[in-house]
Amino acid sequence: MSTTTITPALNGSYTIDQAHSRIGFVARHAMVTKVRGSFNSFDGAVAVDAEKPQDSSVELTIDVDSIDTRNADRDGHLRTNDFLDVANHPTITFRSTDAAFDGETLELTGDLTVRGVTQRVTVPFSFEGAATDPFGNDRLGFEGQYAISRKDYGITWNAALETGGVLVSDKIVLEFEISLVKNKNA
Repeated sequence: MSTTTITPALNGSYTIDQAHSRIGFVARHAMVTKVRGSFNSFDGAVAVDAEKPQDSSVELTIDVDSIDTRNADRDGHLRTNDFLDVANHPTITFRSTDAAFDGETLELTGDLTVRGVTQRVTVPFSFEGAATDPFGNDRLGFEGQYAISRKDYGITWNAALETGGVLVSDKIVLEFEISLVKNKNA
């Protein structure tokens, strides 16, 4: 099986393949460059319904402590109450409430909870294709990104720069590169 459209043959339940997926983010630093990071531990379940995309669903849980920006000091600061407050909010979650698919773009609307604050978001995903891997697993691929405001989630720490501006941008771009594996009993 190899396809570039979601057909009824792809209906079923899927698990996010953590080893072949990336959930990351980008923030502007010191107003002059971007810092990229990712979360290395997450779990997700997806139900696909090609005939009724609105009946498709996604549940995602991210382990906030797994944050990785390739800088231990920065990662430690991001885990504190200044930013993600891992001690009180160990997970980020997304639960879809609606889905729409036009053949190329999957729009997932749902509740994104960061640091105990829930906001309704709509994330557009491009469908990257479907294939059966050499081990007989049916796979689907999606990529998407969505910009959020840190302030909307109560994350307001910052430092003023002598030249004007601030150390960390309010806008954070969330990045998703997702490989789904169809559950064998699906």
